[in-house]
Amino acid sequence: MRILLTLTLLCVCLPSPAQQKSNYRVQEFMVPMRDGVHLQTAVITKINQTAPLPILVTRTPYGVLTQEDFDKNAAKEGSDWLPPSWKELDADGYIFVVQNLRGRFKSEGVFLLTSRYDPKDPKQANETNDAYDTVDWLIKNLPNNNGKVGIYGISYNGLTAGLTLLHPHPALKAVSEQASPVDQWMNDDDHRYGALRESYTFEYSVMEQADKNKNTNFDFDTYDTYDWYLKAGPLTTLNDKYLHGTLPYWNDVMRHPDYDDFWKQEAWVNQLHSSTVPNLNVAGFWDQEDPWGPWQIFAHAQEHDPGNTNFMVAGPWYHGEWGSATGDSIGPVSFSGHKTALEFRQNIQAPFFRYYLHGEGEKPAWKVTTFQSGSNTWRTYTEWPPKQAKPTNLYLHADGTLSFTAPAADTPAYRQYISDPANPVPYRVRPISPTYPKPDWRFWEVADQRFVDHRPDVLSFETEPLDHDLTVTGEIAATLFASTSGTDSDFIVKLIDVYPEKGADAMNGYQLPIAMEVHRGRYLRSYEHAEPLPANQPLQWQIPLRSHDHVFLKGHRLVVQVQSTWFPVIDRNPQTFVPSIYQAKATDYVPATQRVFCTPALPSHLILPLMP
Repeated sequence: MRILLTLTLLCVCLPSPAQQKSNYRVQEFMVPMRDGVHLQTAVITKINQTAPLPILVTRTPYGVLTQEDFDKNAAKEGSDWLPPSWKELDADGYIFVVQNLRGRFKSEGVFLLTSRYDPKDPKQANETNDAYDTVDWLIKNLPNNNGKVGIYGISYNGLTAGLTLLHPHPALKAVSEQASPVDQWMNDDDHRYGALRESYTFEYSVMEQADKNKNTNFDFDTYDTYDWYLKAGPLTTLNDKYLHGTLPYWNDVMRHPDYDDFWKQEAWVNQLHSSTVPNLNVAGFWDQEDPWGPWQIFAHAQEHDPGNTNFMVAGPWYHGEWGSATGDSIGPVSFSGHKTALEFRQNIQAPFFRYYLHGEGEKPAWKVTTFQSGSNTWRTYTEWPPKQAKPTNLYLHADGTLSFTAPAADTPAYRQYISDPANPVPYRVRPISPTYPKPDWRFWEVADQRFVDHRPDVLSFETEPLDHDLTVTGEIAATLFASTSGTDSDFIVKLIDVYPEKGADAMNGYQLPIAMEVHRGRYLRSYEHAEPLPANQPLQWQIPLRSHDHVFLKGHRLVVQVQSTWFPVIDRNPQTFVPSIYQAKATDYVPATQRVFCTPALPSHLILPLMP
């Protein structure tokens, strides 16, 4: 009893330890733009900073960090807490700046979800001009800056970084756009060659335009969104029943089904023809949102790059994984002990900014760096694609095999299946949770494709086990010769790495997607003007599958899957031609017979860039 009393008195009388405060100070400013709008801007510095430092900016629609954020995390994790992705940068010393885009949170103005920039209108309110004005204000008003500014970010933050390349401020010395979209109709977030990414576009529009003061997740009344979107029916229902015309971006998407002037003006990368500022482009090979844009920015900046200041990095990552994790795996796929995200931040990103903003270290000696999956090694290239990569045809055969030998004349002409919009192929295992906030969405592009392998509306073509490693480095593409009994259709092609059977191994027989893409039939002739397909007539479908760097190991098999629905990540094609799928009626959706041809005259194949 006495011992308990003594302990009680000690607990009462001893002072509690002082709560740790952050060693970082957050100051908030309302920075003026050229049109009089002010943007909420957080400036984060070390309390004991004395030497001049470069400024590193992130511009975002998602909200800024506050002093309360730093102090709360300092109390839990120590006074030197920083966002994890800043730690490698902070070792060199920066004035960190995070700014809310116009119309988001406390920033004034209207958020338009747009990439437009008109160089002939210097008064235009856009992200390029807002970034220019922000850099100008920071350089003139922040004490202890060294006169050099960098900007970087992932996804939408990467877009705002990339847009500075169109009109950079003289003080902007380094840019790292990471997973930036560049043409929202042609690829990346919202479309893939004209096919609407229905679930993503709908849910992201809600997230960013339903409430300017927060990021909103749509409140589904059904957990399985496959079931929810299917029951919702035609796309007109989403506005009529749920949105009621309140989201400007969704309304714009619905008004512009084809690649018209609206989308061409959004395709900002077509204005870029040189490396205007040293730029580190970053992409993920399994980025489920923006895998295409960084490669396009890199290619456009390469048109004129005499100073060799345009660089490309790609790794085995889902969307943004390189900034928020160690990157030792993606889903069940591990990388032989490599912490790829940490290695990128330590060995590539930090040295890039160190060289261009601090004037220390060495300029990158490479043009392209990848983490090559399969071999699980970092690779460097002086050009992309590498000259030694040889485009090689991998042929689909009507008996379900796949080989580098072209079809013979005496083999069956085609394989076929029925595509039914009322029973579309799911894009990942059901139940399909909402895109956000759960993490499931991040990993669907590495999901084991056996979940659809035996569906009657999915064709699979397979090689024999490889007798040697097969290295694919560069642009992959598919050429299908296919017909439909309808007057419109989609074809989806997947290239898959099949692991060998090894007893109880976790990857036993795993079907790992390497490249997947869709093409919408109405746009075979023209992206600008949709046309009906001639029923039952074989047509050539060119389906780009983007850049990759992967080794199919000895003993593995290659599989190609072909299907016509991919729901609800891709909206359902009615398979009856209508002027706009976005205005289609329920009666327009009909089953269709799809044929994939495998003959000497119509040799469906993939084009693989094989390394010697």
